[in-house]
Amino acid sequence: MDSTVIYIIIGALSLVVGVVAGRFIFAKNTKKQLEEADQQARKIIADSQTTAENLKKEKLLEAKERFVQLRAEHEKEVLERNRKLAESESRIKQKEQSINQKSENLDRQSKENDAIKENLNRQIEVVSQKRTELEKHQEEHIRRLEKIAALSAEDAKAQLIESLKQEAHTQALALQQEIIDDARQKANKEARKLIIQSIQRTAAEQAIENSITVFNLESDEIKGQIIGREGRNIRAIEAATGVDLIVDDTPEAIVLSSFDPLRREIARLSLQRLVSDGRIHPARIEEVVEKTRKQIEEQIMEIGERTVIELGIHGLHKELVRIVGKMRFRSSYGQNLLMHSREVANLCAIMASELGMNVKLAKRAGLLHDIGKVPDEETELSHALLGMKLAEKYGENPAVVNAIGAHHDEVEMQYVIAPIVQACDAISGARPGARREIMQQYLQRIKDLESLAMAYPGVEKAYAIQAGRELRVIVEADKVTDGDSAKLSFEIAQKIQTEMTYPGQIKVTVIREKRAVNVAR
Repeated sequence: MDSTVIYIIIGALSLVVGVVAGRFIFAKNTKKQLEEADQQARKIIADSQTTAENLKKEKLLEAKERFVQLRAEHEKEVLERNRKLAESESRIKQKEQSINQKSENLDRQSKENDAIKENLNRQIEVVSQKRTELEKHQEEHIRRLEKIAALSAEDAKAQLIESLKQEAHTQALALQQEIIDDARQKANKEARKLIIQSIQRTAAEQAIENSITVFNLESDEIKGQIIGREGRNIRAIEAATGVDLIVDDTPEAIVLSSFDPLRREIARLSLQRLVSDGRIHPARIEEVVEKTRKQIEEQIMEIGERTVIELGIHGLHKELVRIVGKMRFRSSYGQNLLMHSREVANLCAIMASELGMNVKLAKRAGLLHDIGKVPDEETELSHALLGMKLAEKYGENPAVVNAIGAHHDEVEMQYVIAPIVQACDAISGARPGARREIMQQYLQRIKDLESLAMAYPGVEKAYAIQAGRELRVIVEADKVTDGDSAKLSFEIAQKIQTEMTYPGQIKVTVIREKRAVNVAR
């Protein structure tokens, strides 16, 4: 409404301005000009009035539209508030109904609980009475049983417990054996495959070394020169080399006897030089033996260097290289130590490669695992511990040091390659043809196996067969049951494992046979 008044005032002011302007023009101009000015003023007034009316109508329409819009928004807001109030009232009513219902349920449950409690009290009283009566009947029953069996309840309980304990122990042993067999079958499946592949991919010589060397001569006349006047030459050779020379009736041959292959090789080469030269006397013998010893030392270094190069082992200390070369002249149970170490190194490399481990480290540990068998000085330490000290002294990797010391379980295994070296050492030493065993030791081991089995009660006979790889135990059927057979087999196997040293594995078979014999006449 204010804007309308403003427009009306503007119109009036325009009219006044027009009148004043008309009068001014009239005063200045002629009558015609006054009329034109009057007409123009009227026209301006008419236009102003028309504009004012139009503005008034527009503002009135805008005011009405704004009023209608505000009224609609207000009604909409009122409706929304009414709806929310209605919903709130509905929820409150529902909550009141739910609370009333819960209250009724609680009252009803309280009454039911009281009834149940009373019923339980009555049942407890009845159970207590029956328990008392049952205890009386049980005591009476126990007295009657004790009177009939002439055995107290404690004694009967002890016998029953002992019987159940023995039965449970037997079942536990059988179950333990079954679990062990199943686990061994499953866990060793891939291991067997891996070991077989490693063995098949590695070829090594069989045991050919022994404790004697035959030196061939062109004629038997040379034997006299070797023996010398009153045997001085042969004594000088034996003193310089530490090897026994056996000169017998064997035609054109002298036997060199020594457990040290290095000494035998020095004696053989020295004799070869002396015989070729023809000058054989104590001074010349000492000179030739000394030269030969130096030559062998050079040869040892050459063998060691060639071995580590062929195996692809780098950065080995020179002293360890010399020890590796020295292993060429040492044997163990007839198996050449260097060939054995090379075989173990190759097996370790193959096995480590299959297991995704450090191949070079495993090969290094396999080559050095027996360096303690060729000491420069006599020592009371075992070869594994001595080898571990030598490897540590010459800066070898801690994993290699531990593998050398632990390959006979003399120290604890701390690295993964240690059991690999131990397994490959056993493979190389236990394969057929790898080593020779002294007959007395073999017979003693067979006898110990049979004696160990015969020490168990109920054992009638025991036979070690297949070169001691299987032990068959025959038991008396009336003293040993089928359940005891499985238990006996397990116990014998465990005792062999803990008390005896043997290559490979030993299978224990318990045989129980029941025979019924009658004679028809």
